[in-house]
Amino acid sequence: MDDFDKQYAEAVERGRIAAEIEPRAAAARYDRRKRRVVVELTNGCLFAFPVSLSGDLRNATHEQSAAVEVFPGGYGLHWEELDVDLSVPGLFVGAFGPERWIAQYAGAMGRVGGKASTEAKAVAARANGRKGGRPRKIPDVA
Repeated sequence: MDDFDKQYAEAVERGRIAAEIEPRAAAARYDRRKRRVVVELTNGCLFAFPVSLSGDLRNATHEQSAAVEVFPGGYGLHWEELDVDLSVPGLFVGAFGPERWIAQYAGAMGRVGGKASTEAKAVAARANGRKGGRPRKIPDVA
């Protein structure tokens, strides 16, 4: 397999994994009564956001808001007349907090997972202990 074929296969695999774990829109509609966009995700979940939270949609008419389209692949939402595009993963970041909060949450989840006790971890810890344990940190001397 030449270098191009290898890179292509790796890119296809990354795309497959992203499609499984990142939020993707299957459909979208405008709820006129509640003035919000409702997005059905490919995993069956629903996500909705008020148009007032999007500066580009805030002053749109009901008819303009209702003209929402889903990008092929479900990566984004598009309003042709308004020339507005919104990223589906970006909507989640905006709704569930800034990147810093998400990074802190992910770090906390990693710490919880790191506390899990398994036989494999115990074996590794014993082997590391026989080698003298974790190396000591050497303080920076300026």
